[in-house]
Amino acid sequence: MEDRPPEQASATDRPGRRQRLATYGICEDSHGRVLLTRASPYLTVGGDWFLPGGGIDHGEEPGAALERELLEETGLSVVVGNLLGVLSDVFTLPDGVDLHTVRIIYGIASFTGVVRDEVGGSTDAARWVPVADALGMPLRPYVRRALTVLRG
Repeated sequence: MEDRPPEQASATDRPGRRQRLATYGICEDSHGRVLLTRASPYLTVGGDWFLPGGGIDHGEEPGAALERELLEETGLSVVVGNLLGVLSDVFTLPDGVDLHTVRIIYGIASFTGVVRDEVGGSTDAARWVPVADALGMPLRPYVRRALTVLRG
């Protein structure tokens, strides 16, 4: 990486700022329920509900990352569908770091398997939830936006 003058430093080069690229899926079953995962208690947002998905590893294709994350978090094998949108937010972590997350949201075209909870990971529960009920749950803000704005 070449050195840049401070005035040209990227957001990730500045102390107190981090950036994360992640991918999530809106997965619905034949009963109109959406699949949600709950953040493990050890996370700063423990107990909040997310769309299944997560961080994209260096060099990983977003769709492949989503397939991997859904299998890890829910036990489902999926076929990633259409790109539904990209959401971006900034959240201040308890240590004062501003985390900017760019979230790539896909629809899930199909899935196979039986939903199960992740053990020892960043989530501790996976549930099918009617969308109307989901909107009354403790959702991360991006989930509410995805379900109300991006969901077909």
